[in-house]
Amino acid sequence: MSDNEETKTVHIDLPVDHLTLRRYTLKVLKGPDAGMERSFDRRQVFVGTSAECQFSLNDPTVSRTHARIEFDSAGYMIRDEDSKNGVLVSGLRVKNAYLPPEADIVLGETTVRFRLGNETVDISISKENRFGKMIGRSVEMREIFAMLKRVAPTDATVLIEGESGTGKELVAEALHEYGLRRNKPFVIFDCSAVPHELMESELFGHVRGAFTGAVRDRAGVMEEANGGTLFLDEVGELPLDLQPKLLRALEKKEIKQVGGNRRVNFDVRILSATKRNLEEEVRAGNFREDLYYRLGVIRMELPPLRKRPDDIPPLADHFLGLLAGQSGGVVTRLSYDTMEKLKTYPWPGNVRELRNFLERSVILSGALQGGMLPLDLPGPTLKSSEAEVGSSEDTLPIAYDEPFKDAKERLVREFESRYFSRLLKLTDGNITKTARMAGIHRKSLEYLLKQSDLQRDLVD
Repeated sequence: MSDNEETKTVHIDLPVDHLTLRRYTLKVLKGPDAGMERSFDRRQVFVGTSAECQFSLNDPTVSRTHARIEFDSAGYMIRDEDSKNGVLVSGLRVKNAYLPPEADIVLGETTVRFRLGNETVDISISKENRFGKMIGRSVEMREIFAMLKRVAPTDATVLIEGESGTGKELVAEALHEYGLRRNKPFVIFDCSAVPHELMESELFGHVRGAFTGAVRDRAGVMEEANGGTLFLDEVGELPLDLQPKLLRALEKKEIKQVGGNRRVNFDVRILSATKRNLEEEVRAGNFREDLYYRLGVIRMELPPLRKRPDDIPPLADHFLGLLAGQSGGVVTRLSYDTMEKLKTYPWPGNVRELRNFLERSVILSGALQGGMLPLDLPGPTLKSSEAEVGSSEDTLPIAYDEPFKDAKERLVREFESRYFSRLLKLTDGNITKTARMAGIHRKSLEYLLKQSDLQRDLVD
């Protein structure tokens, strides 16, 4: 490949639009979080009790995802996300309303003051609906595409956050593909798939005789990725005792194999991903703060599919096109009504679940050779924040049509919700007693409750 060809490959031809917005603050005036104040310079902010909301509250009268504040060319709009207690602005109940420069917003029993500042921030939005293997026409995804354009040709470490199935690995692949190291190795290391006792050896390598079964010297993934990119998937599962060793290796750019004394220099770009909220993990003492900041020089948060329904039609058409190509048939079509149903379903498994569902539906309906697909959704059409995983108190449903990892995660979440709900009833909501009964640290319990819909006024 010539130098000119190399330059063309590096260049990312991605036209973008620019929005200029003003920084604003949200301050809780009344409610369990009274006094809490945060500033925002992002186009979209979700408010609710869920840990995934950017402005997370501890009021049990507030829904998990209660409202959204969104910037467009006309200003800042607040949208009620089908909350259980509604949204009031300056005393009036609203569904969608543009906010004045200063306004009091009532959510349940919490009052939040919105105040627009003077500092301006430039936000880039891609004009394209694709980047790498990713597809999305929503503003949320096109904002991510524009960020990828800026970040890919650098060596900055990137932390990719998002639920399972949102496409975190595709983001890492795109960063490598459009980066300066694209002709070098791209190595994936899944921190959740390696036993604790073998993880250090897998990362850094080992010498012969370092432990039982070490019959020869073996390079770790950090050496394998030398010159290229190392993608640490599910980095939130990294054992606490291994985290300082990884941080030291990244800072010094050298590793020492298990059982050896020789230090080996390496040069890799580190990308990492997690479905956990690492800020919460840091506060709970489960993840080192210094490593968190080292990995997250750039942070990218992938929104779940339920929060970007505009992406469902192009994704569905893409997956149905792939199925037609694999079967040698014509593309299966979806009616308008069917597509609208897909857009209202919460898709807890995100893009991966959508693809698996469409593939299964096409095969079982015999529509491999094209035609109109009769579609039955895989469950009730409910917002994810209101959906119930199971109906029986003592039986946990198993989703056999999902990948093992996703089905297991859903079972664990449902178990935690039921387990702590029962303990909270026994202790009348006393979080200290509940943590003692569960045999866990209070901070860990607070984090788990924040992720579920079990918020309570904390009692010491």
